[in-house]
Amino acid sequence: MKKKQVLKVLSSVAIAASLFVPQVSHAEGAKPVTEENISVNGFIQYEELKKKLYQIEKSSNGQVKVETAGKTNQGRDIFTARVGHGDKVILIQSEIHGNEKTGTVALLNILQYLGSSNSEDAKKIREELTIVAVPMMNADGSELDRRGNVMSWREVQEQFPQLRNTLPSWNYYSGSLQGDNYSNNPGFDVNRDFNPNLNYVPKPEDFPGATNKAGWFITPEAQTVRDVYKSLQEEFGIVEVFLDLHHQNFYTIEGTDKEVTMSISADFVPDPKTPKGSKYSQYADNFRFDFSRQINVALYNALQEKGNSIFSNISLYDQNLDLPGTALGAFSLNGSGIAIFEVKGQTQNFGQKMKGQLVKTVETGIMGVIKGVADGSVYKLNPEDYDNIPNRVHK
Repeated sequence: MKKKQVLKVLSSVAIAASLFVPQVSHAEGAKPVTEENISVNGFIQYEELKKKLYQIEKSSNGQVKVETAGKTNQGRDIFTARVGHGDKVILIQSEIHGNEKTGTVALLNILQYLGSSNSEDAKKIREELTIVAVPMMNADGSELDRRGNVMSWREVQEQFPQLRNTLPSWNYYSGSLQGDNYSNNPGFDVNRDFNPNLNYVPKPEDFPGATNKAGWFITPEAQTVRDVYKSLQEEFGIVEVFLDLHHQNFYTIEGTDKEVTMSISADFVPDPKTPKGSKYSQYADNFRFDFSRQINVALYNALQEKGNSIFSNISLYDQNLDLPGTALGAFSLNGSGIAIFEVKGQTQNFGQKMKGQLVKTVETGIMGVIKGVADGSVYKLNPEDYDNIPNRVHK
C-alpha cells in the first residue's frame, strides 16, 4: 500500500476512535449525573491501600503475604494478598470499576481478621482454604473515581501492532459518559476485557466486538487478573470460587417496597450444555452452574441470618445473561463457582452514605461463602433454593 493510502487509513481509524461511543448495556457501575457534591473521602485511596496492606502483612506474623502481581496502565501496583494454606483456593477482586469502593474496604477487614485472629473459625479457614484477594485492581480508575481505567486506543495499538488498522473495542470510553468526560483521558470498561480462552491473543477480526462476545485481554489490569488466575490454576488445578465486588443503582425487592441493599448472581453465561450455550460447548465439562448457585445460596443465607434488617434485603441480579467478556463469565467457563456482589448506590449519587452498613453487608456475604467452602456445608445446599431468592425491580 502506498504511503498516502496508509496515512489515509490510519487517519480514518483515528477519527473513528475519537467519535466512538461504546455500548453500555448492563453497565451497573456507570455513574448517574448529579449536581450534588457528595464526599467520598471516607473510602480508601491507592496510597492508603498500599500502606494498609503492608501493615496487615506485618501484623499477621507471616499469615498474610502481599505481592505485586502487575501494574496498571499508569504504573500503579496491582496487589495480591494471600492468606491460608488449604488446598482449595478462593479468588476475590474489588474495584474493577474505580467508582465501586465498598468491596476494597471489606477485603481489607477480612484480611485483617483472617491474618491476625486466633479464633477457631479463623484457624479452620486458614487450614482448609487459600484466599487470594486482588483489592482495587483498577487503581487508575479508582484515583479518578470513575468506572473505566486510563488507557487510549493508541496505547492498545502500540502494544498489539496487529490492531493498527482496527476500530476500538465497543467498551472504549472516549467521550462524555455517565457523568465523566473521557475525551481527554479515555479508558476501557475492564470488566468487558476478559475471555474464557485464557491464552487468547487479540485478533483484528474480533473487534469491535459486542456485549455478548468475549473480550481480548488488551488492558494490563485484565491481563494481570488473568495471569493471577492462571497461576492459581497451575498451583491448585482449579480456582474453586471467584467473587467479584461491585456497586449498582437503586432497586426494590420485587413485590415489596423494600430497597435492595445488595444483588447477587450465579448467572453470567448460558450453560454450555444447553442450546443457548452451545457456542461454549468446549467448556461444558468445566462449567458448574449448580455449584455457583450453591455459593449464592450460602451468601444469601448468611445475610438472612442477620434478621429483618437492611442486611436481609438481598435480591438476584439480572438473570439469563450472556456476558463472556466479564471476569465472572470467563472464569465460570473455566470451572470456578462464581458470585457477584452488587451493593446499592454509586459514589456520585450516594457518596459514602451507609458505608459501614454496606461494607458489613459485603463482609458478611463473603464470610458466608468462605465458611461454607471451608466446612463443606456449601456443597450440601440445594441449588434449587437459588430460584427462591427474590428478583429486583427498578424503583
